[in-house]
Amino acid sequence: MDILSDILHIAGLRRRLLDLHALTPGTALRFPCDRSFGLHAVTRGHAFVHAPNLDEPLKLQAGDLVLMARGCVHQLSLDRTTPTHSTTMTVAPFAGAGLADGAPSSRAGADDTQAVAQIISAAYQFWHAPLHPFLRSLPPWFVVRGHSLPPLSALPLTIGLLDRELGDEGLGASSATLGLLDALFAFALREIAQRQNPAVPGLHHAIADRPIRQVLTLMHGNLGHSWTLEELGQQAGLSRSALAERFRSAMGDTPLNHLRTLRMQKAMQLLADTRQSLEQIAQAVGYQDAFGFSKVFKRTTGQSPRQFREQDTADRQSPYRAKEAS
Repeated sequence: MDILSDILHIAGLRRRLLDLHALTPGTALRFPCDRSFGLHAVTRGHAFVHAPNLDEPLKLQAGDLVLMARGCVHQLSLDRTTPTHSTTMTVAPFAGAGLADGAPSSRAGADDTQAVAQIISAAYQFWHAPLHPFLRSLPPWFVVRGHSLPPLSALPLTIGLLDRELGDEGLGASSATLGLLDALFAFALREIAQRQNPAVPGLHHAIADRPIRQVLTLMHGNLGHSWTLEELGQQAGLSRSALAERFRSAMGDTPLNHLRTLRMQKAMQLLADTRQSLEQIAQAVGYQDAFGFSKVFKRTTGQSPRQFREQDTADRQSPYRAKEAS
């Protein structure tokens, strides 16, 4: 099982292609959704990222990529100085209502002679809270400098293919673009995991530790099973105490606490995306009855399952929320 892909799925990933933007003097793009991760890849020229949680503007050159964590509302412009009211400001179209998932928008024409920078932008929306621990642990801003990567490595190749597909609009371009977009996000997350501080527990440690990776695969593969520490240890070839110690060292949490987190993540996804009853959802995530499940769910999210579902239904009217499943 691909653990990262499953994390993104149960966390409710929606992705929105914002297309190939052109930046010209005196203009700026604003990305206002505080429930989205964002990604920008500069294919021409340079741009500056402005955000309240940045000490100074972040300069991006052609070939650079930046991934910003959930909630990093920001602006893009050609100037180091923060855009003012006199700047022509465009709100990034993923904030607009009625756009289908992946719908192209705000295209920068290849013949745009005024454009000084071209940028591929995308949003990856995780609407519900709390976030999965892996997503919560990502740095607010992560920059990959194009000059630091080998020319034939995954990130620059994918950016180049995306740039071409967005510019050519050939047969199957929509499917190809969305696939490349998913690949770009995965490669960026992989790059983050590889560069994380080795002294800090996290998914990168767990994946490198074969028995712990096996335990995570078992959890992700069958959240409805009544796993015990003893059974997980037997499956991984570890004693109960060895598993507990090794898992905490790798993930910074106990196995059963982490399992509970995964179950609540899955429960949020089922409550939002299906009409299953509370009893069905409880059984799907390893609880024998809806009462016990509801107690844990409310302790985790601050809402009862019914309140969460009602809130999710109301939130679907928000112009900031991606409307289609990825």
